[in-house]
Amino acid sequence: MSLLDIFKDNNKYNEKTIVGTLSMIVMIVFALVDIITGIVGNHLVINETIYNSFVLVTIGSFGIAGLEKFASKK
Repeated sequence: MSLLDIFKDNNKYNEKTIVGTLSMIVMIVFALVDIITGIVGNHLVINETIYNSFVLVTIGSFGIAGLEKFASKK
């Protein structure tokens, strides 16, 4: 299976879940780095627009994937 096969309609991977998981990992890394720099005494400046974009991508990806999973197949 090549990398391009995951973009076909018939595959075993859900691309929306992959994107949502990667976005959530980035948010977790932001949070951990913020906590660590706070303990050290420095202030980590995270642009609110960028963080909110990751939140929206995560919610959107998991929401769409969840709707597809539980929606009736017609």
